[in-house]
Amino acid sequence: MPRKLDLPAIRAEFPILSREVNGHPLVYLDNAASAQKSNAVIDALSGQMRTAYANVHRGLHTLANETTEAFEAARETVRAFLNAPSTDTIIFTKGSTEGINLVASALAARIQPGDEIVLSIMEHHSNIVPWHFLRERHGAVLRWVGLTEDGSLDMDAMAAAIGPKTKLVAITHMSNVLGTVVDVAAVAKLAHDAGAEILIDGSQAAVHLPVDVQAIGCDWYVITAHKIYGPTGIGALYGTAQALDRARPYQGGGEMIEIVEMDRITYNSAPHKFEAGTPPILEAIGFGAALRWLAEFDKAEVAAHEHGLYERAANALRSVNGIRIHGEAPGKGAVLAFSLEGAHPHDIAQIVDRYGVAIRAGHHCAQPLMQHLGVTATARASFALYNTEAEVDALAEALAKARKMLV
Repeated sequence: MPRKLDLPAIRAEFPILSREVNGHPLVYLDNAASAQKSNAVIDALSGQMRTAYANVHRGLHTLANETTEAFEAARETVRAFLNAPSTDTIIFTKGSTEGINLVASALAARIQPGDEIVLSIMEHHSNIVPWHFLRERHGAVLRWVGLTEDGSLDMDAMAAAIGPKTKLVAITHMSNVLGTVVDVAAVAKLAHDAGAEILIDGSQAAVHLPVDVQAIGCDWYVITAHKIYGPTGIGALYGTAQALDRARPYQGGGEMIEIVEMDRITYNSAPHKFEAGTPPILEAIGFGAALRWLAEFDKAEVAAHEHGLYERAANALRSVNGIRIHGEAPGKGAVLAFSLEGAHPHDIAQIVDRYGVAIRAGHHCAQPLMQHLGVTATARASFALYNTEAEVDALAEALAKARKMLV
């Protein structure tokens, strides 16, 4: 039986939400950058350190066994969260960025000059820069797919961009700026029909949407814990057994090997093949705790709550002269990027912070998208499970005050 979405009780589980900023109650609306942490995560980290910490996989004593069990239990939690077929397909990484770089390193061995990588213009820099490495160092060609007027991915352009030279399609599942949700299963079919692989950046989508990597049919899927109420420095890469088998190791060191001799080496199997050195043990355990906490709630109820917050905020902003909302694709996630005519986003963010409201301002690591939108930066409010309608109203009031000061 899912937990009731009792916001006062839920908020009480997040100690930081009770603090004040500049004499006002904290209104934290920067969740797309990083979400806050519940007692479930805090206690998992501190409890492990207090009672059963040791290095994993290498010891025979009790503490090593207990820590290994907790670490591998977290891997199973991630597997279930993504509906991956096996824990062997779940690689712990430092986050989505390292996961994408791991795939880029694996692909580099097979890239020839003229081979193509297809991207959308709404990708985060983490899903752009590694492919530029392949362009600079291996002669890969980057092909860019645009958007429709409402900020949806142009699927006709995507189909036209994928061809016989395509080796990889790298696409966000949900834009960190526009909130646009991509039909990644349809894109995966286009990629596979052309004999290409597909990597999906699930950094935002995994927070708000149910993710089933088998139903999507992707080769690779990356997530990062700190956006899903978990710790920083930990994330996961899903890869199919076939994709992982083809991929060469990303880093060398302990754990990723079976035999090391002076004149030869044999590698371990996945997932350990890609987890060189001592892993982020405590962070992985905290990651598992965050996902288990999130799994207590009904996903549809959470999504409806977050969508209601977005709509309340968007309606409030639509009534303000000079405010432009960026991205209104059908079914978009709870991310609200906007511009105020005559005001810089940084100034907006600093003024609303005076009233305790935390939003993000900048290019959001999406400069090609900013160029498409015709701006250098936007302000962004992003909503989470623990946010309330009262906080949306506080945002609207703070923005009204900012407008009076700036315009």
